[in-house]
Amino acid sequence: MTSVVWPSGGRHLWPSGGSSSVQSHARGHLVYAATGVLTVHTDHGISIVPADRIAWTPAGITHRHSAHGNTDMRIVFVSASLARRIPDRPAVFSATDLARELLLALTGPHNYGDGEPGYNPSARTRLLRVLVDELRETQEQPLYLPEPRDDRLRALARKLSDNPADNSSMAELGRAIGASARTLSRLLHNEFGMTFYEWRTQLRIYHALVLLADGYDITRTAYACGWANPSGFITAFTNIIGSTPGRYRANRQSAVTSP
Repeated sequence: MTSVVWPSGGRHLWPSGGSSSVQSHARGHLVYAATGVLTVHTDHGISIVPADRIAWTPAGITHRHSAHGNTDMRIVFVSASLARRIPDRPAVFSATDLARELLLALTGPHNYGDGEPGYNPSARTRLLRVLVDELRETQEQPLYLPEPRDDRLRALARKLSDNPADNSSMAELGRAIGASARTLSRLLHNEFGMTFYEWRTQLRIYHALVLLADGYDITRTAYACGWANPSGFITAFTNIIGSTPGRYRANRQSAVTSP
């Protein structure tokens, strides 16, 4: 891993499979994957950060980062006054064109090179304010997997994470972990506000993003994540990510990052 860190941000170039140590910061921070896919692991759950998303981790939250595919990770620290305008829990936002360019500008080499800084403190503050305003205008994205509180849901999550292609019914999975389908349905609704189908689909899309970042083709990814055919996978992926897997891969591979 190649890292450059300065008071207001950082840039880490991760090989696929790289992972940070467990850490926390006095300020909240935004992370963006200019290439590759990041996952941000906290006690609250997992934020999934492909190249069209931005993840927020509040101050004081213990976390670690993992990279899937060769990943260019950008970090911007946010002052407490601006952080009050962002949720006080981990969240994922859409990386609009403006938000992406702001993050790249705030983490480009002029911020840490030997020359004069690209922005003085007041200019940086103004850019950060625009970035936060832009994020506030976007809806939070369904790429956050909360950590279950109930032991039965934890067991279910482990089972499906170990084998996302498992197409067992909720009743069959419940028998394996000692809970009825009705109980699991109630727990999923109470903890996450989701049906079993919605929750499992999000978990599968998370795994699909990791596999695509690691070079799997669309058909292999679809079957590895439990879809009976690629068309079903493409539909589910498009509904959650906002583009087809093919377009997502093409955009990720052709992404141009700041020098």
